[in-house]
Amino acid sequence: MRLEVEKTVAEAAAMAARLIATVLGIGIARRTRATLALSGGSSPLPMLGELVRQPLDWKAIHVFQVDERVVARGDSARNLTNIEEMLVTNGPLPRRNLHPMWVDRADLLGSAAEYAVGIEQLAGVPAVLDAVHLGLGTDGHTASLFAGDPALKVRDRAVALTAEHHGYTRMTLTLPVINRARSIIWFVTGADKAGVLADLYAGGAPFPAARVARVRAVVVADSAASKDASAPKKRRPKPKSKVVPLRRRS
Repeated sequence: MRLEVEKTVAEAAAMAARLIATVLGIGIARRTRATLALSGGSSPLPMLGELVRQPLDWKAIHVFQVDERVVARGDSARNLTNIEEMLVTNGPLPRRNLHPMWVDRADLLGSAAEYAVGIEQLAGVPAVLDAVHLGLGTDGHTASLFAGDPALKVRDRAVALTAEHHGYTRMTLTLPVINRARSIIWFVTGADKAGVLADLYAGGAPFPAARVARVRAVVVADSAASKDASAPKKRRPKPKSKVVPLRRRS
């Protein structure tokens, strides 16, 4: 896991956007298209604002959701609302290239299974996304993977439903598909994330975010969020004991 620190939220957002754009550009060059999964909430908005300015072939990019709250379309609590507005309505992404989680359908389990198939159609079987963007909750959750939720234990599906958390049932990508991604970009800002980010970066924390693969992962943070983070401690080799020759008695 690599940590990239920028002084301000705006600078961190620009850095994260450039990293994502680089990964997507490589994907397009190698496979003629690229896949990106975006987390929701308000925290990524500055990053999305920078991402749409990147000089990419947006017709070759397909955007999926990392997670979604089970609410009606257009509801302000729905992650799709901001993603659609910034990337499609006011951005360069073709509407057909945004793949929403249809959480307003009656058959949510069927919708989750259908979403997994849609990912596989564009990212292979098993699905390997080019880039997954993740946020970090103050409680150590990421995506919609919360401590104690059965979705954390799912190994045979790319998409799962969760129990209710903070008033919402959710649909989320599971750890296996997140961990197979070619690149994982965390975007973490704000002093309230400093403690949990320090624990995530150090490794070995008990919360769900710590179960995300560290290989090919980059954390982009502002100075407020990263103030307590430091490089993981390396074990020092034990010093060799010196052999002291015995003195002969005269």
